[in-house]
Amino acid sequence: MFLRFFIAFLFALIIGVGFGFSQNPTPTPSPARVVDDKQNVAPERLQGVPAIDPNYRSDDRSMPDLGRVGVNMTDQKPLTLAEAITLALENNKDIEVTRKNVKIAEFDLKAARGAYEPHFTGQSYYERSTVPNVSIFSSNQKTTQGSFIGNAGIQGYVPRFGTVLNANFNNQRVTTNNPISILSPQLNSSLSFSVTQPLFRGRRFDQPRRAIEIAKRNLSLTDTQFRQRTIDIIANVQRAYWDLTYALRNLQVQRDGVKDAKDQLEHNRRLVNEGQLAPIDILAAETQVANFEQSVYDALNAVGVAENNLKNMISQNRNDALWGKSVTPVDSVDLETPITTLAQALDAAMQNRPELEINQAQKDINVLDQRYFKELKKPQIDLVASYSSSGIGGTQNPNFSTPFPLPCQTDPTSPACQQQQANLAALTGNPYSGIFANKYPIFRVGVQFNLPLFGDKTSRAQYGRSLVEGERLVTQREQLEQNIQVDVRNALQALRTAEARLRAAAIARENSVKQYDSEQRKLDSGQSDIYKVLDRQTALTTARSNELRAQTELNKAISDLQRATGNSLKANNVEARLRK
Repeated sequence: MFLRFFIAFLFALIIGVGFGFSQNPTPTPSPARVVDDKQNVAPERLQGVPAIDPNYRSDDRSMPDLGRVGVNMTDQKPLTLAEAITLALENNKDIEVTRKNVKIAEFDLKAARGAYEPHFTGQSYYERSTVPNVSIFSSNQKTTQGSFIGNAGIQGYVPRFGTVLNANFNNQRVTTNNPISILSPQLNSSLSFSVTQPLFRGRRFDQPRRAIEIAKRNLSLTDTQFRQRTIDIIANVQRAYWDLTYALRNLQVQRDGVKDAKDQLEHNRRLVNEGQLAPIDILAAETQVANFEQSVYDALNAVGVAENNLKNMISQNRNDALWGKSVTPVDSVDLETPITTLAQALDAAMQNRPELEINQAQKDINVLDQRYFKELKKPQIDLVASYSSSGIGGTQNPNFSTPFPLPCQTDPTSPACQQQQANLAALTGNPYSGIFANKYPIFRVGVQFNLPLFGDKTSRAQYGRSLVEGERLVTQREQLEQNIQVDVRNALQALRTAEARLRAAAIARENSVKQYDSEQRKLDSGQSDIYKVLDRQTALTTARSNELRAQTELNKAISDLQRATGNSLKANNVEARLRK
C-alpha cells in the first residue's frame, strides 16, 4: 500500500514539473521598439485607430423594393437584335451628326462647281455733273452734263482648259449744254467679246478645278466615315444587347439559387425533426438563403445598368416612352459561330475596313494638292484676244455754235458742205446700226504675264509640303494595315477562346449538378454534412452563371470579329445610306 502511494506521488510530481517547463508564462507586454521611425507592434495592438460606431448592427428585416427605377416591369417590350440595331441607326445622335456631315459635303461640292457657272453682270445709273469751262471755244462759264449708263455683260468658262470668256454690251446717253458739242443727247453703244487663255499656269489645273475634285473626295470621305460610324454603332448595340441578355438570365439563375437554398432549408428542418441533423445546421442554410438573396439584388442592379445602356443607344431622346418599359431581348443566345481562317479574315478586313478607304481618300486629296501646287510653279502667261464694235447716235445740239466758219455757213452748195451734212447724218440716228454694220471695229491680240523676280518660293514650299504629306499618308497606311491585322488576330483568338470557355463552362455546370445531387443523397444517408451540401449548391449557381457569361462572351466575340473584318453591315443586313 505504501509503495503504491509513493509511486503515484512520484508520477504526479514528474507530470507537474513537465507542465511547468512546457508552458510559458504569460509574457509581460514590452514597450514598442522604434526602428527607423516605424513601430513594430502586433496588428491587434495598433494605436491611434478611431472607433466609429463599433456596435453597429442592422436589425432591419423588411423586404426592399425589388423593382427597377423608372421602369414598369409589367410593361414588357420584346426586342430583337435587328430591331435594336434599326432603332440605334435611326435615333443615335452620332449617326445623325454624321448624316449632317454628308449633306454638308454635298453642298460643298455644289458650291465648288458654282465657280464655273456663267455670271450675268451689269450696272445702271444716272449721273449729273457740273464743271468749269476751260475751253476757248465755248463761251459758257460752266458746263453741265447728264449721263445715263446701262451696261450688261456675261462671263463664262471652259473648265477643261481654264479659258475665260467675256461678252459686254455698254450703253450711254449724254446730254450737255456745251455749245461746241455737236450732239445732245448723244447715244454711245458698244459690243465687245474677249477670250483669256492661260498658256502655262492654270491651263491644265487651277484652283476652281482643285476645289471641285477635293469636294468630290470629301463627299466620298464623309460617306465612308458614315459607314464606319454605322459599324461602330452596330458593334456597340450588339454588345449592349447581349449584356442585357446575360444580366436578365443571370437574374433568373440567382433567383433559382434562392429557391434551391430555401428548398434546402426546408429539407434541413425535416432532417432536424427526424434527428438526423443538429438544430445549429439550420442556421447555415438560413445564411445561404441570405447570401443568395444578396446575389439577386446585385443581379437586379446589373440588369438596370445594362438596360439603361441599351436604351441610351436606341431611344430617340430622354422623353421616349421606351425608358418606362422593361426591355426583354427575345433573340436566341445560341448563335452560329462563323467558320473562317486567318487569311480569309485578313483579306476581308483589307477590303472592307473603312479606315483604309479613309486613308485612300486622303491620299487622293494629297495627289490633287501635289498637282495643283506643281501647277503654281509654272509661269503665269495668258493669251488675250478681244473684239469690239461701237456705234454712235443722237440728235443735233440746237445750241451748237462754233467760232470758226463751217462750209455750210460760207457756201451751202459746196462739196465740203455736202460732206459735212453727210457726216452729221451718220452721227445722228440709232447707234446700234453702227454696231451691227461693224463701222468702228477694234481687234486686239496679245499676252499678259505675272512673273516673280526671285522665284516663287511660296509655291515651291507648298509643293514640297504636299510631297511630305503624301509620304506621311503612305506610312500611316502601313500602320493602319498592321493595326487591322492585330485586330483580326485578337478577334479570332478571342472567338476561339470563348468557344473553349463555353465548352468548359458547360462541362463544369453539368458536373456541378451531378455533384450537388450526389452530396444531397449523401446527406440524407448520413455520409455527408450540411456544409458540403451548401458548398456544392453555391458551386452550382456559380457554374450556371459562368456558363451564361461564357455564352455572352462568345456572342460578343462574334460581333467583334464582324467589326474587325468590316463585315458588320452585311452580317446584320444593314445598308448604310442617308435618310432623305
